[in-house]
Amino acid sequence: MQIEAAPTEKRYEKAEGERRGLVIVNTGDGKGKSTAAFGLALRAHGRGKAVKIYQFMKVPSARFGEHRMFEQIGLPIEGLGDGFSWKSQDLEHSAQLARDGWEKARAAILSGAYFMVVLDEITYPLIYGWLPLEGVLQTLRERPRDVHVVLTGRRCPEEIIELADTVTEMKMVKHAFKAGVPAQRGIED
Repeated sequence: MQIEAAPTEKRYEKAEGERRGLVIVNTGDGKGKSTAAFGLALRAHGRGKAVKIYQFMKVPSARFGEHRMFEQIGLPIEGLGDGFSWKSQDLEHSAQLARDGWEKARAAILSGAYFMVVLDEITYPLIYGWLPLEGVLQTLRERPRDVHVVLTGRRCPEEIIELADTVTEMKMVKHAFKAGVPAQRGIED
């Protein structure tokens, strides 16, 4: 490890622009995309802001750790899908669930009722062709000025990355699963 001196002066200038809603993307093959989005949702909720989380690949009855915690603190989270695509019994049904879910998420974004809307794992229905990309882009462009939208998932379409204000790519350096360690409750869910 290289030791460095702690900064003694600020390394950046204060932004002079106007505050407004942001489009934030967490993408890449590394772990932490949804976790980072949930952290933003918790931060906003903790400030008394209205937040809604939509999970495009989770079933409505999902009871993962985030669902249990968000339920306890009153942060709404809704599963819109039917789970992993490779477990689906009917991919056209999965696609229809994504389209129906998108209409809910789109309405929430455009309503202006929420400070933040999280679209967790939305990239999958997009890259599978279940949702039209142009409709998502149009909604992001037309959203009310103060609405923040956070999108997560691998292989985010370049068009969304170009439109976004902040994009973080999670890069996998090392993962326990590759060493044969199975997923664990409280870590992977």
